[in-house]
Amino acid sequence: MHRPFRTVLTAPYVYHVGMSRDRLTVTSFLVLGLIALRGPSTSYDLKRASGHSIGYFWPFPHAQLYSEPRKLADAGLLTVEEEMNGRRRQTFSITEEGREALVAWLDQPITDPMQIRDVAELKLFFSELMGPDTERRLAAGQIKQHTARLAEYHSIQERFADRADVASRMIPLELGIAMTEAALAFWVDLAERLDPED
Repeated sequence: MHRPFRTVLTAPYVYHVGMSRDRLTVTSFLVLGLIALRGPSTSYDLKRASGHSIGYFWPFPHAQLYSEPRKLADAGLLTVEEEMNGRRRQTFSITEEGREALVAWLDQPITDPMQIRDVAELKLFFSELMGPDTERRLAAGQIKQHTARLAEYHSIQERFADRADVASRMIPLELGIAMTEAALAFWVDLAERLDPED
């Protein structure tokens, strides 16, 4: 059933006054980017979209997808339409100023080194404190996990192979596949070293 909306517009220059570009976080740009790609979106829409895309390589608390759009709307980077009744869902759209901020961020050089937060790698650092069976189980578990993730990535790649409209969004998947293949090869090699042939 169609629900009436009321449009809530933010002041056009609040962004400059109340929220400097220095205060925008990666999550801010993640939200702006998803809305720029998808069009008007609710926080739930953003949660689903990130779970099927960005979430594979940029894990973050999804609760931020409920708080961050409101902050960006208050700053003039998004507008929000709220249902007059029912669930009173809020639908966010990017403003011209939000698009300008996003484009400026995309154009900035990246000076931070690549970061990988891998609990398995952290545990492996302390492997001298493990028994040999624990280390073998760690390697076996990682082989299983990376094999499953690789199959999932290839499934996504095949599903969207003929979709020209999302071809550029599939490019990060190539990096994900390459990194997962490298990780899988590492753990397979480690497992073989832990269980050398007699």
